[in-house]
Amino acid sequence: MILTLTANPAIDRNVAVDRLVFEDRAYILSTRESAGGRGINASSVIHSYGGPTLAIAICGGKSGKLLEGFLSQAEFPCEFVRVRHEIRTNFTIADKNGLAIKLNEHGPALSEPELARLEKTVRHRMKEATWLLLCGSLPPGVPAEFYARLIHTASKLGVKTLLDTDGDAVEAALEQGPTVVTPNQPEAERLLNRALLTRNHFQEAAERIRGMGAKNVILSLGARGALGAFEDGAIWEAVPPRIDALCPIGAGDALAAAYAWAAHDGKDAKDSLRWGVAAGTASARLPGVSFANLQQTREIYGRVEVRRMN
Repeated sequence: MILTLTANPAIDRNVAVDRLVFEDRAYILSTRESAGGRGINASSVIHSYGGPTLAIAICGGKSGKLLEGFLSQAEFPCEFVRVRHEIRTNFTIADKNGLAIKLNEHGPALSEPELARLEKTVRHRMKEATWLLLCGSLPPGVPAEFYARLIHTASKLGVKTLLDTDGDAVEAALEQGPTVVTPNQPEAERLLNRALLTRNHFQEAAERIRGMGAKNVILSLGARGALGAFEDGAIWEAVPPRIDALCPIGAGDALAAAYAWAAHDGKDAKDSLRWGVAAGTASARLPGVSFANLQQTREIYGRVEVRRMN
């Protein structure tokens, strides 16, 4: 199965407004709450495509109970690791023109015993997995090496790993050689400490990140698609069709999930990249933070152009 870890889940509060402008009022059209976190989102996408998945997440406080309630209605299995403090609430404000603002809380501090329980749970479930997706930020106080330790264990067990995170945790994890990392453009810019403006910049960035230890790199570029630098030395660019994007937030989660689903299903790196870009593009067409199903993704997949860059 494809195992996902959300070490810092959230209740996502999604607010739709008529318009987003500075120094003027906006009117709320609707408000919706849902379970949030990159790993949870990934499991939701994978399950909707018919893939086997298990989502592991921490859970604490009143928000944690709300998270459990939301996920009890999901059709994919979840396993919770109880913690003392309240999990976070994240806010997304989006208008009907596709503009969006995302405000995230830091999340709860974990004690050493809580972190040890979380790591033990993931290690135990890894024995049943073919892929491990390490998704999203780490809670305050969790050492940056946490993901690196799990990648090291997965490697020894023959489990492939996908890393979708930001900050110090990326640099530490890259040293352990994850199977694939999926930074978006701002995350890659922070990692490399440079601006990425052109196609040559994107190609150089993907190659540099691969040189830091990742076997494969998927650089997500929003409406421009994604660029993949792969273990065999090939670099592919996947360009999506033009669409009217209603809410691009969460498209990167869909991309990472669809890439892992396709790779798990035996598709090669080039085709997995194509599926990932199709999933992200199809999801961006939907209102709010929503994820395209397989039929919606397949329709976009046929329109994604993939071309070799080197």
